[in-house]
Amino acid sequence: MSTNTPITPDVMTIPRKPVDGALPNLIGLMRPALSQALVDIGIPQKQIKMRTAQIWQWIYVKGARRFDEMTTLSKDIRTSLEENFSLTRPEIVTKQVSEDGTRKYLLRIAGGHEVEAVYIPETDRGTLCISSQIGCTLTCTFCHTGTQKLVRNLTPAEIVGQILIARDDLEEWDRYAGEKRLVSNIVLMGMGEPLYNTDNVRDAMLIAMDNEGIALSRRRITLSTSGIVPEIIRAGEEIGCMLAISFHATTDDVRDVLVPINRKHKIAELLEACRNYPRLSNSERITFEYVMLKDVNDSDEDALRLVNLISGIPAKINLIPFNPWPGSGYERSTWERIESFADIVNKAGYASPVRTPRGEDIMAACGQLKSATERARKSRKQIAAEVEGQ
Repeated sequence: MSTNTPITPDVMTIPRKPVDGALPNLIGLMRPALSQALVDIGIPQKQIKMRTAQIWQWIYVKGARRFDEMTTLSKDIRTSLEENFSLTRPEIVTKQVSEDGTRKYLLRIAGGHEVEAVYIPETDRGTLCISSQIGCTLTCTFCHTGTQKLVRNLTPAEIVGQILIARDDLEEWDRYAGEKRLVSNIVLMGMGEPLYNTDNVRDAMLIAMDNEGIALSRRRITLSTSGIVPEIIRAGEEIGCMLAISFHATTDDVRDVLVPINRKHKIAELLEACRNYPRLSNSERITFEYVMLKDVNDSDEDALRLVNLISGIPAKINLIPFNPWPGSGYERSTWERIESFADIVNKAGYASPVRTPRGEDIMAACGQLKSATERARKSRKQIAAEVEGQ
């Protein structure tokens, strides 16, 4: 297991045959569960450690999509694997490429459901924004995904599968040692609230951090939460990744509207959890995400309250120009207002980069993700309502 991995969970998930008759998926299994799966199909005990390591490398280093590609395994073992298991990835339904190089993937998973992931290339990194749920239950009023009902949590296979799909599309398997990574950073900022799916997110990220596989540093993985306070410390202990808080307001009254989970976990409680986050230091700061909404949360008074609220927390503040979507009811703050806000935050000693909107032309920017199926379904309902009203 990677030296970046803080804790290996004691719980071992054994693959079971889904009710739809599909074969159990080896992708997304932690090592103990993968080993047990091999025991269950009769692999001799003395070979289990070696075979587990071989299969792990084929999946997460070489990107194998079929068992017959695993040529370091005997033909008999490959046949047995083929008969008993699958290597099921999400299916790319559509891929859109923005003028700025951002790639948005619409992915189909088990049950015909769809989620979206976004790859953002930058000069010093390549960031993959992945989803943790189908839909979302939080209904943040400025977020397009929040208008989509929650269907279910994604499995570890469906979460880590988004990374595999992006690496497939970018042709990143078998790159030379030392060559620049295309997927160098992961942000759990796509569809869903990661801390309402902590177990599955944890397992997927531990797989992503394993040094004998995808081998991403925990400091290159950022989990963004709207403030599920009871799970924040647990995430720090069991995943150990960087933390981002979807903050967006400086008073409970405003945050209750923008981020409704605030009605359950108020700002003071959320910030107390942030102050107790494991490994918190000047080198491992919490990111506070703050969407800039015209005449809602963008005043100089808001900026002053913000720096007072987070005083003493090693932090940076990401200012996010609102990314409009049809029917949102909000407007983006003016650039003059954003710059004034940023100036106050900077003078208080906090880095406050203004996030450049990426992929707006393909609805891939922050807060815009929503599956095509759900968009189409809503459109059909709107059309039917209009016809009925005539």
